[in-house]
Amino acid sequence: MTDHLSRIPRSDAADNRERILEAARVLFATEGLNVPLREVARRAEVGPATLYRHFPTKEILATEAFAEQMRTCHAVVDEGLADPDPWRGFCSVIEKICEVHSRDRGFTAAFVSAFPKAVDFTADRDYALKAIAELAGRAKDAGKLRPDFVLDDLILMLMANNGIQAASAAAQVAASRRFAALVIQAFRAVPERSPLPPVARLALALPGVGR
Repeated sequence: MTDHLSRIPRSDAADNRERILEAARVLFATEGLNVPLREVARRAEVGPATLYRHFPTKEILATEAFAEQMRTCHAVVDEGLADPDPWRGFCSVIEKICEVHSRDRGFTAAFVSAFPKAVDFTADRDYALKAIAELAGRAKDAGKLRPDFVLDDLILMLMANNGIQAASAAAQVAASRRFAALVIQAFRAVPERSPLPPVARLALALPGVGR
């Protein structure tokens, strides 16, 4: 009986923690990192004290909420590095990273921020950026990536990709894929026209543009 009763609080605490993480993932993805922690607590149906007991700072909460996306980024850059064709690997990283970031507005904000209190997140981000820098160097040596490309161009790309406003989640991803294709063409050492992915319906489409 004692063992049974002692397991109940631990089970409730685990449930609360998962609800907080799920609420944070949804709110960060749709509204970015500016969401107040009290709103996360409200969405998770827990009190602010419960949230702070599990996640004392927004940085700690975001680090855990974005763990899956960061693992995906690791896999993407590792796959790109393993490609024997550095330009193909570089293009694959651009395409997949843009798609990952297009699905979560908060993840991009965290990725391009200093996040000084989120040590684990910072280390993971630095690993991804260093790996991309290595891949970019190989692509330059192969004569495929323009020689004036710098890593800040990647951050600029992510910030621009994060600004896409589409009519739906599916359109958001489709627009990001088209944007990535345009970026890749801009990054080529030698200009080359390639067919672009289909046009997506944007939330602020201008009448007559693109027709």
